[in-house]
Amino acid sequence: MAGSLLNRKQRRMISLLVVVISAFVYYGQAQGWFGTVAKTAEVNQPGLYSIAHYVDGDTIAVDMNGTTETIRFVGVDTPETHKPNTPVQCYGPAAAAYTQSRIKAAGNKVRLASDPDSTNRDRYGRLLRYVYLPDGTLLEQALIQNGYGFYYPYFPFTKSTDFKTYEDEAMAAHRGLWGNCHPTATDSGGYISNAQGS
Repeated sequence: MAGSLLNRKQRRMISLLVVVISAFVYYGQAQGWFGTVAKTAEVNQPGLYSIAHYVDGDTIAVDMNGTTETIRFVGVDTPETHKPNTPVQCYGPAAAAYTQSRIKAAGNKVRLASDPDSTNRDRYGRLLRYVYLPDGTLLEQALIQNGYGFYYPYFPFTKSTDFKTYEDEAMAAHRGLWGNCHPTATDSGGYISNAQGS
């Protein structure tokens, strides 16, 4: 009887210890305490989609359970690289390279989130999503803050005010396309880039 009671107490202590250690490891990974261990965990976490191919600075294609879906980033517009009847725009290739390099450095995986104020798909059938890297970086924010893309004012989305602020800051600091191109304001409050080389 005493041995059975002791075993129950030991089992409770072991269970409690497992819970405490699990919580510590989870919190430590979230805080980046474990370096490459955390990176590996981030890349393999559920809810991440593998890249099928890259399109340009604001569009990627992902593998969703064996189906390739084209993802158009919510709230950002990067200069064009291969739009029909449109010349390659200043900083378009740089924006495409930036998006690709950021995602590749994160293991070629992204997390996607819809916006409650935006439509599910655009007129071309592309899914409209926020694109997060496994470490939590919002790629749209990084593109705008670093001058690789413009805030997109033409459709409502919840992060609109923040994205406009990021654009104003990048413009004031002459980051990226703001210091290397000649963006033109549109009648709707947005910007477009000039043709590359002009």
